[in-house]
Amino acid sequence: MSDQESPAEDEVITVDQTDKRSVAPFVAAAVIAVIVLGAIIIGGVMSPAEKNVTDSDRIAAAVRNFVEGSNSTDLVPPPGAGCAGFDPKRSPLAGRSGGGKTVEITKLVDPQRDGDRAKATVTTKVDGDEQTSTWNLTRSGDKWLVCN
Repeated sequence: MSDQESPAEDEVITVDQTDKRSVAPFVAAAVIAVIVLGAIIIGGVMSPAEKNVTDSDRIAAAVRNFVEGSNSTDLVPPPGAGCAGFDPKRSPLAGRSGGGKTVEITKLVDPQRDGDRAKATVTTKVDGDEQTSTWNLTRSGDKWLVCN
């Protein structure tokens, strides 16, 4: 039948259970995880996301803040969105906002910065009527404000 002999039923089979496992691979993995996590934290501190924001992004945010403020309040300019000496009659939204009308920005292109001054071409929509105009902005500290 078979060329191999099967062990007898009363024969004791010994199993070597002296297998010694090392904790070294687990410690090494933990050390590597700590190093990677430390590198991520140090990278975040040394190069915060705020530094990755461009002037174009800040100009666009100032325009959005002005429009959102105009939609939520009847004050022209909205608090914290207009520069000193802002003339409401010369606002980029003059005659278009207020009275419950909602202003929507449909396009903002070509933001150009020249020192502490900037311009952007902004298309707004009020009650289905679109209008494109050039918005003027001035930097005050680290914040851009809409001017006229």
